Amino acid sequence: MSDQPIIVSASPHVHSERTSKKLMYDVVIALVPAFLVSLYVFGFSALIVTAAAVVSCLFFEYLIQRYLLKTEVTIADGSALITGILLAFNLPAGLPVWMVVIGSLVAIGVAKLSFGGLGYNIFNPALVGRVFLLVSFPVQMTLWPTAVENNASLVDAMTGATTLGLIKEGVQFGETMTAISPNLPPVQDMLLGITSGSLGEMSALALILGGVFLIARKVISWHIPVTVLATIAVMTGIFWWADPEHYANPLIHVLSGGAILGAFYMATDLVTSPVTKKGMVVFALGIGAITVVIRLFGAYPEGISFAILIMNAFVPLINRYFKPRRFGSRIKAKIM
Repeated sequence: MSDQPIIVSASPHVHSERTSKKLMYDVVIALVPAFLVSLYVFGFSALIVTAAAVVSCLFFEYLIQRYLLKTEVTIADGSALITGILLAFNLPAGLPVWMVVIGSLVAIGVAKLSFGGLGYNIFNPALVGRVFLLVSFPVQMTLWPTAVENNASLVDAMTGATTLGLIKEGVQFGETMTAISPNLPPVQDMLLGITSGSLGEMSALALILGGVFLIARKVISWHIPVTVLATIAVMTGIFWWADPEHYANPLIHVLSGGAILGAFYMATDLVTSPVTKKGMVVFALGIGAITVVIRLFGAYPEGISFAILIMNAFVPLINRYFKPRRFGSRIKAKIM
């Protein structure tokens, strides 16, 4: 028998130089290209909305932790910063600042800190804030400023429907895709970002570049974003193949709306997504399927936010079902 005592401690037992703070700031770096595109398209309005969301998220986290919960203030870990940026990316340019602040309060105070803070929240905070604003202020949340292609600047007096909104409205009024298609932005505009939508819907290319950066840095795994986008593409492709006059082609569904933003930056949230690879695939399949159902048959033209929140609620069950085999369980079964 050894004289050395056996030390029993709680996890984690594997340590590395990669901290949560470093991971958070990698996400910030990945979002920079998309943010620059939104500034180019919407100008000062994009900066105001983003600054309001970030500052108010940091402020509410400090205020609640310092004076209400009386716990350690964690605004330096980058999580509130990420929440603010992602909330802004889900909002239209020109949204009143006081509405942005309310969304930040709900995201930080309700969706994050009421559950115990980073690592304990069940739902993605930025999406909770976004959905709360959409339900509470549907008119303001669906006024999408339109970019003018000749100078890519925001014209405050002009608003227009998003690509998915044009399709949804046209189909509801009995129009065919042949009649709707001339009003849709070309693929290159959806890739580069010259279109209508929220700040985070501007450039599919910029979002994909940031997502590839996160995968290369091993901040996220490819399983969730690839499965989400593949599910959306396959399901919408089936409907489009069956009836191309009433359903848009899958490329439009993948490149427009919040599909890429949600797949790479919100569905992959380390706290609110499954821990195993199989669980991630099941989680992502659910997000993609629910998104398509809402887009094609629901009242809203977009469904990625609702889909992610719904699947967030299933993460504990997914983790329970797809949990790894306990160390030594196979050996124990053989001995018995």
